[in-house]
Amino acid sequence: MVAGSNVVVDISHHNGPVGFGKLAAAGIVGVIQKATQGQSGRDPTYGPNRKKALAAGLLWGAYHFATGSDGLKQADNFLDAVGDFDSTVLVLDFEPNPTGPSMSLEEARSFVSRIHDVTGRYPGFYSGHYIKQLLGTGSDPVLAKCWFWLAQYGPTPVVPPNWTTWTLWQYTDGAMGPQPHGVPGAGRFDRDTYNGDVASLKAFWGT
Repeated sequence: MVAGSNVVVDISHHNGPVGFGKLAAAGIVGVIQKATQGQSGRDPTYGPNRKKALAAGLLWGAYHFATGSDGLKQADNFLDAVGDFDSTVLVLDFEPNPTGPSMSLEEARSFVSRIHDVTGRYPGFYSGHYIKQLLGTGSDPVLAKCWFWLAQYGPTPVVPPNWTTWTLWQYTDGAMGPQPHGVPGAGRFDRDTYNGDVASLKAFWGT
């Protein structure tokens, strides 16, 4: 068993058709979907999945896959694609880009600052070994304003010194990491646990 409330999954078009009603029936509370990538990329399943997830009574979130390019332009692409920020958790996915240059710390600062300027809140910051590699034991005062979503498939969460704790922990990609890897009746997913109870998760989500 992993720590916290194991009631969140994250998805993208790679998941194919998702049974949101089955997720809700199995006890999943929130879903975070890829919305954008880089300065112009859009996930075509974002809009349709959002409607289906909300209809199933699930909390909804959106993430942006970072690339090595202008952080402000990437943030604007993300905000335009998401549209409605009310009760939508926003996240920057900061990891190595397998198809091109990866986002730098400077570009990440620009991205999260733009999100804050437009929405009034800092997004979540999803990362694992990449941020640990770039920061080491150092800190970044701008990125530290974001809540931290740890990507780590080992049995114990190890948080970079830049944050005091994790808010979400992606402990499995549906194959690696601690169990459970799947959601009963719905299939395998990236699964995420929240550092608190379900009531505080809903408060954190803004519902």
